[in-house]
Amino acid sequence: MAITAAMVKELRDSTGAGMMDAKKALTENDGNMEAAVDWLRTKGLAKAAKKAGRTAAEGLVAVAVEGGKGVAVEVNSETDFVGKNADFQKMVAGIAKVALTVDSTEALKAADMNGKTVEQTVTDAVAVIGENMGVRRMAMVEGASVVSYVHNAAATDMGNIGVLVALSGENAAFGRQVAMHIAATNPAALNEAELDDAVIEKEKQVQMDIARESGKPEAVIEKMIVGRMKKYMAEVTLVNQQFVVNPDVTVGEAAKEAGVEITGYVRLEKGEGIEKAEEDFAAEVAKLNS
Repeated sequence: MAITAAMVKELRDSTGAGMMDAKKALTENDGNMEAAVDWLRTKGLAKAAKKAGRTAAEGLVAVAVEGGKGVAVEVNSETDFVGKNADFQKMVAGIAKVALTVDSTEALKAADMNGKTVEQTVTDAVAVIGENMGVRRMAMVEGASVVSYVHNAAATDMGNIGVLVALSGENAAFGRQVAMHIAATNPAALNEAELDDAVIEKEKQVQMDIARESGKPEAVIEKMIVGRMKKYMAEVTLVNQQFVVNPDVTVGEAAKEAGVEITGYVRLEKGEGIEKAEEDFAAEVAKLNS
């Protein structure tokens, strides 16, 4: 596979690796970006493997809570200007309220909203606002109580990141602190039990490859991996992370002190995982002069 300058730039941006290292990583892995990141980590050449879900699309994430149920909905647009449009914001708020009555994104699109389906409502808005838009996804959480938080709010209950935290009891102040923590740290799962086995196995393999690169014997590597995986779990699972409000305790310990248990959470970030097509600047200039 031909390795382009854009691919090298993307890998450098996501890992902090040097240009030649990034190119070699892509070449060694036939252009596979994910494998190239792992290759760089194995060689100790990645400063920090950033998460793949980089924001590239526009729009808003809105949250709505009713009793012990909360929903977060992402509605995308082509430009950030639309996210500031009062009519678009009103529509997104309405869609979030409808989402409280359904249990999936497809059901939400088909649900009634003022006499039309949500999908038709969005289609009509496209004609008025003049940009392509769409309901991309929704997520739901339930608990004895649910607390919401929106980061970079554009209007009430909507912005760039929407977070919902389900608790075993009532403690809105603590729930908001946890929601802000989740917005900042973006944990992979609530706890180790909910972390995808494939994710755990992949990380374990990467850590073993890193250890082998250092020339350690297999017996030593096995012991090293136990400690490294424990550290990994503390970094990616919510209850084991150091609480941003008080780094002396974990989030799980802070919950215990607050008299509640965190039973679930949702975090949606607008445009997460969507790559926006970007044309090479030099090629664009060449086009203009051709």
